[in-house]
Amino acid sequence: MLANSALETSVLVLNKLFLAIHITTAKRAFILLCKDLAEVVSYEDGQFVTYNFESWREVSEFRAKYFRQEDDDWVRTVNSEIQVPRVIRLIEYDRLPRQTVKFNRRNIFARDNNQCQYCGKKFPTTELSLDHVVPRSQGGQSTWENIVCCCLACNVKKGGRTPKQAGMTLIRKPEKPKRSPLLNLKLTHRKYQSWRTFLDNAYWNVELKD
Repeated sequence: MLANSALETSVLVLNKLFLAIHITTAKRAFILLCKDLAEVVSYEDGQFVTYNFESWREVSEFRAKYFRQEDDDWVRTVNSEIQVPRVIRLIEYDRLPRQTVKFNRRNIFARDNNQCQYCGKKFPTTELSLDHVVPRSQGGQSTWENIVCCCLACNVKKGGRTPKQAGMTLIRKPEKPKRSPLLNLKLTHRKYQSWRTFLDNAYWNVELKD
């Protein structure tokens, strides 16, 4: 039985073509591995190596004894520990990743990193609101380019005016993210650095030469 808070950590999921398609929990990743629907992708000595569940369990036992690192996550079984993989690959799934980023409150907060786009201070989400840069009363739309995180004080100060009319300045121009803002937040953590290669279009699209 696997029971550990490490089961809630994030795992990057690739399709069979090694293209990133979404993020799942370690618990879900282990279910896919146990059912032989996925394999672990591990970066070792400058190259990527794949493991099925059984071979990954054996590698984990060896690493637990000799190569345990601070950023690693582990789940305990009755007899041993298994390292949480950072990346798994679906063996048969070949659909392409979804290219659009959902326009929702969570992704806007993540894009702006919970930072008021007027005063620059960070706040918990409960103390933030969403502000239309150009107010709806003046024709402003609900789009990536016109909505920003805003603290309650700045929201009251700005009122139903544009930043210029209110004598306020945006700390950065709002844009539609090229990939999930939540994913970008994950990449700020050192333990998810192995994801970068699979999210770097240049790595996959550069023309190979003889």
